[in-house]
Amino acid sequence: MAQRIENFAEITSHYDAVFCDVWGVLHNGVSLFPKAAAALQAAREAGLTVVLITNSPRIAPLVVDQLRHIGIQDEAYDRIVTSGDVTRGLIAEGPKKVFLLGPDRDIAIIEGIGVTRVSAEEADCVVCTGFFDDETETPEDYTDMLKAFQARDIPMICANPDLIVERGHKMIPCAGAMAAYYDQLGGKTRIAGKPHKPIYDAVLSVAREIRGDLKMDRILAIGDGMPTDVRGALDYGLDLLYISGGIHAAEYTLNGETDEAILTAYLEREKATPKWWMPRLA
Repeated sequence: MAQRIENFAEITSHYDAVFCDVWGVLHNGVSLFPKAAAALQAAREAGLTVVLITNSPRIAPLVVDQLRHIGIQDEAYDRIVTSGDVTRGLIAEGPKKVFLLGPDRDIAIIEGIGVTRVSAEEADCVVCTGFFDDETETPEDYTDMLKAFQARDIPMICANPDLIVERGHKMIPCAGAMAAYYDQLGGKTRIAGKPHKPIYDAVLSVAREIRGDLKMDRILAIGDGMPTDVRGALDYGLDLLYISGGIHAAEYTLNGETDEAILTAYLEREKATPKWWMPRLA
Protein backbone atom coordinates (compact mmCIF):
# COMPACT_ATOMS: atom_id res chain seq x y z
CA MET A 1 0.00 0.00 0.00
CA ALA A 2 1.26 3.49 -0.84
CA GLN A 3 2.52 5.44 2.16
CA ARG A 4 1.06 8.86 2.91
CA ILE A 5 3.61 11.64 3.39
CA GLU A 6 2.99 15.17 4.62
CA ASN A 7 6.15 16.83 3.32
CA PHE A 8 8.22 16.02 0.26
CA ALA A 9 11.40 16.54 2.31
CA GLU A 10 10.54 13.35 4.22
CA ILE A 11 11.63 11.19 1.27
CA THR A 12 14.14 13.21 -0.76
CA SER A 13 17.11 11.52 0.94
CA HIS A 14 16.07 8.27 -0.80
CA TYR A 15 16.67 9.74 -4.26
CA ASP A 16 19.18 11.49 -6.51
CA ALA A 17 16.77 12.62 -9.22
CA VAL A 18 13.12 13.57 -9.62
CA PHE A 19 11.11 13.28 -12.83
CA CYS A 20 8.14 15.55 -12.13
CA ASP A 21 4.93 16.06 -14.08
CA VAL A 22 3.89 19.67 -14.70
CA TRP A 23 0.18 20.17 -15.39
CA GLY A 24 -1.74 18.87 -12.38
CA VAL A 25 1.29 18.90 -10.08
CA LEU A 26 2.84 22.36 -10.48
CA HIS A 27 -0.18 24.20 -11.88
CA ASN A 28 -3.74 23.67 -13.12
CA GLY A 29 -3.36 25.56 -16.37
CA VAL A 30 -4.41 28.86 -14.78
CA SER A 31 -2.80 29.09 -11.34
CA LEU A 32 0.40 27.67 -9.91
CA PHE A 33 0.57 25.54 -6.79
CA PRO A 34 3.29 27.59 -5.03
CA LYS A 35 4.11 24.93 -2.43
CA ALA A 36 4.85 22.44 -5.21
CA ALA A 37 7.41 24.66 -6.89
CA ALA A 38 8.97 25.44 -3.52
CA ALA A 39 9.23 21.72 -2.73
CA LEU A 40 11.14 21.06 -5.95
CA GLN A 41 13.44 24.03 -5.35
CA ALA A 42 14.18 22.71 -1.85
CA ALA A 43 14.93 19.28 -3.31
CA ARG A 44 17.42 20.83 -5.74
CA GLU A 45 19.05 22.72 -2.89
CA ALA A 46 19.37 19.37 -1.09
CA GLY A 47 21.31 18.02 -4.08
CA LEU A 48 18.67 16.33 -6.22
CA THR A 49 18.40 16.77 -9.98
CA VAL A 50 14.89 17.80 -11.02
CA VAL A 51 13.75 17.21 -14.60
CA LEU A 52 10.22 18.18 -15.54
CA ILE A 53 8.43 15.71 -17.84
CA THR A 54 5.29 16.97 -19.52
CA ASN A 55 2.89 15.84 -22.20
CA SER A 56 2.67 19.40 -23.50
CA PRO A 57 2.85 19.40 -27.31
CA ARG A 58 4.99 22.55 -27.15
CA ILE A 59 8.77 22.45 -27.38
CA ALA A 60 10.67 23.02 -24.13
CA PRO A 61 11.56 26.73 -24.53
CA LEU A 62 7.89 27.62 -25.03
CA VAL A 63 6.89 25.65 -21.93
CA VAL A 64 9.60 27.45 -19.94
CA ASP A 65 8.04 30.74 -21.01
CA GLN A 66 4.60 29.47 -19.99
CA LEU A 67 5.87 28.39 -16.57
CA ARG A 68 7.48 31.77 -15.96
CA HIS A 69 4.24 33.48 -16.92
CA ILE A 70 2.30 31.37 -14.42
CA GLY A 71 4.89 32.14 -11.75
CA ILE A 72 7.05 28.99 -11.66
CA GLN A 73 10.64 30.15 -11.52
CA ASP A 74 13.64 28.51 -13.17
CA GLU A 75 15.08 27.61 -9.76
CA ALA A 76 12.41 24.93 -9.31
CA TYR A 77 13.98 22.59 -11.87
CA ASP A 78 17.13 21.80 -13.86
CA ARG A 79 15.67 20.94 -17.27
CA ILE A 80 12.39 20.14 -18.96
CA VAL A 81 11.49 17.50 -21.56
CA THR A 82 8.17 17.75 -23.38
CA SER A 83 6.08 15.40 -25.45
CA GLY A 84 6.49 18.00 -28.17
CA ASP A 85 10.27 17.52 -28.05
CA VAL A 86 10.17 13.74 -28.50
CA THR A 87 7.28 13.89 -30.97
CA ARG A 88 9.35 16.04 -33.33
CA GLY A 89 11.48 12.95 -33.95
CA LEU A 90 8.42 10.97 -35.04
CA ILE A 91 7.29 13.80 -37.30
CA ALA A 92 10.73 14.11 -38.93
CA GLU A 93 10.74 10.36 -39.67
CA GLY A 94 7.29 10.39 -41.29
CA PRO A 95 5.63 11.77 -44.44
CA LYS A 96 6.58 15.32 -45.30
CA LYS A 97 3.15 16.80 -46.08
CA VAL A 98 1.63 17.46 -42.65
CA PHE A 99 -1.76 18.72 -41.50
CA LEU A 100 -1.60 20.36 -38.07
CA LEU A 101 -4.71 19.45 -36.09
CA GLY A 102 -4.65 21.90 -33.21
CA PRO A 103 -4.27 25.61 -32.47
CA ASP A 104 -1.81 27.75 -34.43
CA ARG A 105 0.18 28.42 -31.24
CA ASP A 106 1.54 24.87 -31.57
CA ILE A 107 3.11 25.47 -35.00
CA ALA A 108 6.65 25.27 -33.56
CA ILE A 109 6.37 21.50 -33.25
CA ILE A 110 6.63 21.09 -37.05
CA GLU A 111 9.05 23.92 -37.79
CA GLY A 112 12.64 23.30 -38.81
CA ILE A 113 12.40 19.51 -39.27
CA GLY A 114 11.89 19.25 -43.02
CA VAL A 115 8.10 18.97 -43.24
CA THR A 116 5.54 21.19 -44.95
CA ARG A 117 2.24 22.29 -43.47
CA VAL A 118 -0.60 21.57 -45.90
CA SER A 119 -4.39 21.36 -45.94
CA ALA A 120 -6.26 18.31 -44.69
CA GLU A 121 -6.98 17.25 -48.28
CA GLU A 122 -3.28 17.38 -49.27
CA ALA A 123 -1.85 15.78 -46.13
CA ASP A 124 0.03 12.50 -45.93
CA CYS A 125 0.20 12.73 -42.14
CA VAL A 126 -1.76 14.38 -39.31
CA VAL A 127 0.05 15.91 -36.35
CA CYS A 128 -2.50 16.34 -33.56
CA THR A 129 -1.61 18.76 -30.77
CA GLY A 130 -5.19 19.18 -29.55
CA PHE A 131 -8.45 20.77 -30.66
CA PHE A 132 -9.05 23.97 -32.57
CA ASP A 133 -11.31 25.00 -29.65
CA ASP A 134 -10.88 22.77 -26.63
CA GLU A 135 -13.35 24.81 -24.58
CA THR A 136 -16.33 23.70 -26.66
CA GLU A 137 -15.36 20.77 -28.91
CA THR A 138 -15.26 16.99 -28.46
CA PRO A 139 -13.56 14.36 -30.64
CA GLU A 140 -16.95 13.52 -32.16
CA ASP A 141 -17.06 17.01 -33.70
CA TYR A 142 -14.19 15.86 -35.94
CA THR A 143 -15.83 12.61 -37.08
CA ASP A 144 -16.13 13.53 -40.77
CA MET A 145 -12.54 14.80 -40.94
CA LEU A 146 -11.14 11.76 -39.14
CA LYS A 147 -13.14 9.29 -41.23
CA ALA A 148 -11.76 10.96 -44.36
CA PHE A 149 -8.22 10.57 -43.01
CA GLN A 150 -8.86 6.94 -42.08
CA ALA A 151 -10.26 6.18 -45.52
CA ARG A 152 -6.99 7.43 -47.03
CA ASP A 153 -4.91 5.48 -44.46
CA ILE A 154 -3.37 8.71 -43.13
CA PRO A 155 -1.37 8.15 -39.90
CA MET A 156 -1.88 10.45 -36.90
CA ILE A 157 1.04 11.48 -34.73
CA CYS A 158 -0.31 12.51 -31.33
CA ALA A 159 1.80 15.18 -29.64
CA ASN A 160 -0.03 15.14 -26.28
CA PRO A 161 -1.18 11.72 -25.03
CA ASP A 162 -3.22 13.21 -22.16
CA LEU A 163 -6.94 12.50 -22.46
CA ILE A 164 -8.00 15.42 -20.25
CA VAL A 165 -6.44 18.11 -18.09
CA GLU A 166 -7.82 20.40 -15.44
CA ARG A 167 -7.85 24.05 -16.54
CA GLY A 168 -8.80 26.02 -13.49
CA HIS A 169 -11.90 24.15 -12.35
CA LYS A 170 -12.85 22.76 -15.78
CA MET A 171 -11.86 19.48 -17.41
CA ILE A 172 -10.53 20.05 -20.92
CA PRO A 173 -9.98 17.33 -23.57
CA CYS A 174 -6.49 16.88 -24.99
CA ALA A 175 -4.95 15.40 -28.13
CA GLY A 176 -4.90 11.96 -26.53
CA ALA A 177 -8.69 11.91 -26.65
CA MET A 178 -8.58 12.70 -30.36
CA ALA A 179 -6.02 9.95 -30.97
CA ALA A 180 -8.11 7.44 -29.00
CA TYR A 181 -11.16 8.31 -31.11
CA TYR A 182 -9.16 8.03 -34.33
CA ASP A 183 -7.95 4.62 -33.20
CA GLN A 184 -11.58 3.66 -32.48
CA LEU A 185 -12.46 4.66 -36.05
CA GLY A 186 -9.73 2.38 -37.37
CA GLY A 187 -7.01 4.97 -37.87
CA LYS A 188 -3.30 4.46 -37.20
CA THR A 189 -1.67 6.46 -34.40
CA ARG A 190 1.89 7.02 -33.20
CA ILE A 191 2.68 8.43 -29.76
CA ALA A 192 5.97 9.15 -27.95
CA GLY A 193 4.88 11.03 -24.79
CA LYS A 194 3.84 9.57 -21.43
CA PRO A 195 3.21 6.71 -20.79
CA HIS A 196 5.40 5.59 -23.69
CA LYS A 197 9.07 4.73 -23.35
CA PRO A 198 10.67 7.36 -25.67
CA ILE A 199 9.96 10.30 -23.39
CA TYR A 200 11.33 8.47 -20.34
CA ASP A 201 14.47 7.53 -22.26
CA ALA A 202 14.88 11.22 -23.14
CA VAL A 203 14.40 12.38 -19.56
CA LEU A 204 16.83 9.77 -18.23
CA SER A 205 19.40 10.88 -20.79
CA VAL A 206 19.01 14.51 -19.71
CA ALA A 207 19.33 13.60 -16.02
CA ARG A 208 22.50 11.64 -16.70
CA GLU A 209 23.92 14.56 -18.68
CA ILE A 210 23.50 16.69 -15.57
CA ARG A 211 24.84 14.36 -12.89
CA GLY A 212 26.55 11.42 -14.59
CA ASP A 213 25.73 7.85 -13.64
CA LEU A 214 22.25 7.53 -12.15
CA LYS A 215 20.80 4.32 -10.74
CA MET A 216 17.16 3.60 -11.51
CA ASP A 217 16.29 2.90 -7.88
CA ARG A 218 17.46 6.41 -6.99
CA ILE A 219 14.92 8.10 -9.29
CA LEU A 220 11.47 9.24 -8.17
CA ALA A 221 8.63 10.10 -10.55
CA ILE A 222 5.84 12.45 -9.46
CA GLY A 223 2.47 12.63 -11.19
CA ASP A 224 -1.31 12.67 -10.98
CA GLY A 225 -2.53 11.14 -14.25
CA MET A 226 -3.30 7.42 -14.04
CA PRO A 227 -2.98 6.42 -17.73
CA THR A 228 0.05 8.66 -18.36
CA ASP A 229 2.17 9.68 -15.34
CA VAL A 230 1.38 6.64 -13.21
CA ARG A 231 1.41 3.95 -15.86
CA GLY A 232 4.46 5.38 -17.60
CA ALA A 233 6.58 5.69 -14.46
CA LEU A 234 5.68 2.25 -13.13
CA ASP A 235 6.20 0.56 -16.49
CA TYR A 236 9.63 2.22 -16.69
CA GLY A 237 10.54 0.81 -13.29
CA LEU A 238 10.50 4.03 -11.27
CA ASP A 239 9.32 4.71 -7.75
CA LEU A 240 6.25 6.96 -7.85
CA LEU A 241 4.84 9.71 -5.66
CA TYR A 242 1.15 9.94 -6.54
CA ILE A 243 -0.53 13.33 -6.23
CA SER A 244 -4.09 12.48 -5.28
CA GLY A 245 -5.51 15.98 -5.70
CA GLY A 246 -5.13 15.93 -9.50
CA ILE A 247 -7.47 14.89 -12.29
CA HIS A 248 -8.74 11.75 -10.53
CA ALA A 249 -9.59 13.42 -7.21
CA ALA A 250 -13.35 12.90 -7.64
CA GLU A 251 -12.79 9.13 -7.52
CA TYR A 252 -11.84 9.13 -3.84
CA THR A 253 -12.66 12.53 -2.33
CA LEU A 254 -14.98 12.46 0.68
CA ASN A 255 -16.01 15.60 2.57
CA GLY A 256 -13.51 17.64 0.60
CA GLU A 257 -10.47 15.46 1.36
CA THR A 258 -8.81 12.34 -0.03
CA ASP A 259 -10.25 9.31 1.75
CA GLU A 260 -7.37 6.89 2.16
CA ALA A 261 -9.51 3.73 2.12
CA ILE A 262 -11.29 4.76 -1.06
CA LEU A 263 -7.97 5.83 -2.61
CA THR A 264 -6.43 2.45 -1.78
CA ALA A 265 -9.36 0.65 -3.41
CA TYR A 266 -9.05 2.91 -6.47
CA LEU A 267 -5.33 2.19 -6.84
CA GLU A 268 -5.94 -1.55 -6.48
CA ARG A 269 -8.66 -1.37 -9.11
CA GLU A 270 -6.26 0.40 -11.45
CA LYS A 271 -3.46 -2.07 -10.59
CA ALA A 272 -1.30 0.92 -9.68
CA THR A 273 1.41 0.66 -7.03
CA PRO A 274 2.85 4.07 -6.14
CA LYS A 275 5.32 3.97 -3.27
CA TRP A 276 4.12 7.25 -1.78
CA TRP A 277 1.15 9.62 -2.02
CA MET A 278 0.13 13.08 -0.89
CA PRO A 279 -2.79 15.35 -1.88
CA ARG A 280 -0.57 18.10 -3.26
CA LEU A 281 3.20 18.34 -3.64
CA ALA A 282 4.42 20.50 -0.76
